[in-house]
Amino acid sequence: MSGFVRALFQPRLDLTLSTGKHFETRIVERPGLWMSQEELASLSADLVTVASKTLARGSLTYGVFSGDPERLKSTIVTIVRRKDTRQPVAFNALALMDITTMTEPMEVLHLGLVMVDPDQQSQGLSWVLYGLTCILLLFRNQMRPLWVSNVTQVPAIVGMVAETFDDVFPTPRRSKERSLQHLLLARTIMAEHRYVFGVGADAGFDEDRFVITNAYTGGSDDLKKTFEEAPHHRNAIYNEFCQNLLDYDRGDDVLQLGQIDLATASGYLKNSVPRASLASVGVTLVALMLQRVILPALHWFDSNRHFGTLRPRKDPI
Repeated sequence: MSGFVRALFQPRLDLTLSTGKHFETRIVERPGLWMSQEELASLSADLVTVASKTLARGSLTYGVFSGDPERLKSTIVTIVRRKDTRQPVAFNALALMDITTMTEPMEVLHLGLVMVDPDQQSQGLSWVLYGLTCILLLFRNQMRPLWVSNVTQVPAIVGMVAETFDDVFPTPRRSKERSLQHLLLARTIMAEHRYVFGVGADAGFDEDRFVITNAYTGGSDDLKKTFEEAPHHRNAIYNEFCQNLLDYDRGDDVLQLGQIDLATASGYLKNSVPRASLASVGVTLVALMLQRVILPALHWFDSNRHFGTLRPRKDPI
């Protein structure tokens, strides 16, 4: 119930949900805007704890690992802990990119960096790390479709994005059918936001294939993998797609763009969320609906009280 109340009255997401028998998940939106320095330091320490167990070599110097508090002003952090030890075991750092070059300003949600403690893999955390926050943001956005981006060389992630989101380009089944909006968004992201995913200024971009060439020179250097090292998808079509599309020796990434909408959310809730966690997720979604849809509608029809720029009637009709 506490999560319900917080979701109802807080302007930004700060939710703690039970996401399984052994795990608890906290989602914090733009912590750099409202967390104290002590809270930010604690959050960063949790991310470093997971990263130190995940990276076999080197370190990361971009995004939430850059040491720049400004980065946390445009980041949504999803962090998973074990209930028994309170130790962080996985996280997802999503980035909100403001796009102002389109016909109207918009936000693109970059799927960002996901890390899982190797000792906790195969624990069924994928549904939390790759979809839960996106669904919450969709409902908080009054179910208006949201654009999402993804930069990776990992076939398993390429396949996950292709199968989870709508209108995705590129995919094995849609390797040439980009839209004008896909192209314009990609150009803006590469021109203004490449620091979000650790791609250096010297990296190139193939607009026909949406391939970032020589991508690992801007802080994400130690994420570079060979094709054999990159986790493969259970469907071989995505493995073949990445192997043919990307030059792993040079260090290429694919930039995928897609959307999350109500149909996507319905499929996610039906097919990905475990039954044991549906109640917890459902209560939170109801709270977000109350906050962003139902309550504003009730306020609109109440002609006796102030609501934003609306003023109450002085005389009855």
